[in-house]
Amino acid sequence: MNAMIFAAGLGTRLAPLTDDCPKALLPVGGVTMLERAMTLLRDTVGVDRVVVNIHSHADMMRRWVADNAGRLDVEILISDESDCLLDTGGGLLKAAPLLDDGSGEPIMLYNADIVTDINPAAMLDAYMRSDADVTLLTADRHTSRKLLFDADDHMCGWVNTSTGEIKPQEIAGNTDGLTPLAFGGIHVVNPRIFTSLNEYAAQVGEVFSITPFYIARCASHRIMAWRQPDGTRWIDAGKPATYAEANRLWC
Repeated sequence: MNAMIFAAGLGTRLAPLTDDCPKALLPVGGVTMLERAMTLLRDTVGVDRVVVNIHSHADMMRRWVADNAGRLDVEILISDESDCLLDTGGGLLKAAPLLDDGSGEPIMLYNADIVTDINPAAMLDAYMRSDADVTLLTADRHTSRKLLFDADDHMCGWVNTSTGEIKPQEIAGNTDGLTPLAFGGIHVVNPRIFTSLNEYAAQVGEVFSITPFYIARCASHRIMAWRQPDGTRWIDAGKPATYAEANRLWC
């Protein structure tokens, strides 16, 4: 199975730790976040090829890949964004030739700063049973920006709970029965979405986040929620407080 780990971010919130080290290579419990993500995907869903996008401290990332691919028994390919940081949507589209092998097999996407003990195999199983275009890890946790899902867990839009802004505009007056859930930075996608991603990029440019794409296409695509199981741990370790918490929990 193929996967992509988004590891190109600048990690500015974790400065000065990221002044001389890419965020993905910061350790949690003595193991880099990048290695934690790779081994989780390798050991749970059998990922044997991982595409890693790079931008910040690109040379350090290249050296890490060269030094560790054999030890981890995973083929690691680099999607080089050294010249231009493309964000998650643009980064996925650039990496598409490395990810889409023509088999139609799903692709796992993972933000490098997510530290979790969730079993992605259960998420992949839900994706397979639902015939989804995309399955998103979600949870009912505190954040102002949430995705909206109907009773069948199909994504219908997005809401900013602080400002009341709702997207797309068509559902702004009709959100009764929709459940707001936070996106957890792990998703499974069918490679057939690359056609739609190309069309979206033609409208907005090559640099774009994946979330606005999901919002724009949720009416025409089957984008489904998979909820974080009770009793599992999940941390976005991209901020000082949460990075410290991750190191406390995974010490």
